[in-house]
Amino acid sequence: MLYLVPTPVGNLADITFRAIAILKSVDLILAEDTRTSGVLLNHYEIDVPITPYHQHNEHRVVEHLISQLMVGKNMALITDAGTPGISDPAYLLVKACTENNIEVSCLPGATAFVPALVCSGLPTDSFCFEGFLPLKKGRQTFLKRMAQEERTMIFYESPMRLVKTLSHFIEYFGAERKCCVSRELSKKFEENKRGTLQEVHDYFNAKSVKGEIVIVVEGGKG
Repeated sequence: MLYLVPTPVGNLADITFRAIAILKSVDLILAEDTRTSGVLLNHYEIDVPITPYHQHNEHRVVEHLISQLMVGKNMALITDAGTPGISDPAYLLVKACTENNIEVSCLPGATAFVPALVCSGLPTDSFCFEGFLPLKKGRQTFLKRMAQEERTMIFYESPMRLVKTLSHFIEYFGAERKCCVSRELSKKFEENKRGTLQEVHDYFNAKSVKGEIVIVVEGGKG
């Protein structure tokens, strides 16, 4: 059995009782960053072997992990924060499990874009999650396509690229399009900045930005 276990996006208390029980019961925990996950595991006194599983080694180790699962080992996959597979490694291993008839169970739990969307004040009845934007190749084509999107749009971004991305949104979507930038979700200094793209751009351009970023943007009018 492979368990996909969501972990807190910030506040360590945002984990389910079932998630803790699963993490304590498995034979091996696969972690995107063992140092980051170690803080959570130590906090909940979870003493289970842990090994790295991330985008740089997943192709190399997936076959070995499948062989271990097929002889009866139970594993849990966790990432630095949120639900595995949502802009984080998981797909390759889950695909291999399904191809080898290995049972996979994903626990419900933390995902950063959901609270950001709900807090944004923008329509939640229909939306699209796009994750991280292309850094260079295909970025212009992507933004032109998204400019026609009528649903609420959700993106992840790093604090270093936030202002540049907002400037690109202004260029392709228009300065008056409404948006909300959420950062440090569930932490002490959580912030949800709402306004037009221009207003939010100017706000963050005038300050130092830290923390994980979720950008929610109003859809076009068609």
